[in-house]
Amino acid sequence: MMTKELMTAKILEAKATKGISWEALAESIGMSPVWTTSACLGMNSMSEDKAFMACETLGLDKTVAETLQLCPYKTWNQAVPQDPLVYRIYEVVGVYGDTLKELIHEKFGDGIMSAIDFTMTVDKEENPKGDRVVVTMNGKFLPYKAW
Repeated sequence: MMTKELMTAKILEAKATKGISWEALAESIGMSPVWTTSACLGMNSMSEDKAFMACETLGLDKTVAETLQLCPYKTWNQAVPQDPLVYRIYEVVGVYGDTLKELIHEKFGDGIMSAIDFTMTVDKEENPKGDRVVVTMNGKFLPYKAW
């Protein structure tokens, strides 16, 4: 069986070779660009039909489709990211994480925002002072249980 890392490398190579955007790949399988990208990077699993549709779009074989269906081990390196864009997202959480926690707890009570029952979109907002990145996260609130 192929590893998720090798699967991702093959997907990125095919995507570049064919000049396919994440949005186009997502559209070809009927899913969101954020979720599709996450699955192709190994952090989510695809259903059999979505995996084979993605591989058909990218011209990849059955082994990649089978690996796309495997449940991932959802972990990441706990070191501070070095990529400037990823670092800035990390910085946003570092600077505003406690603020978000306080505001969520004030509005909802003691609990968390689900990353399982969750959607996220990334949009571009044109602005004369410089285009804006708009990230919208929408997660179900899950209260902590008291017993």
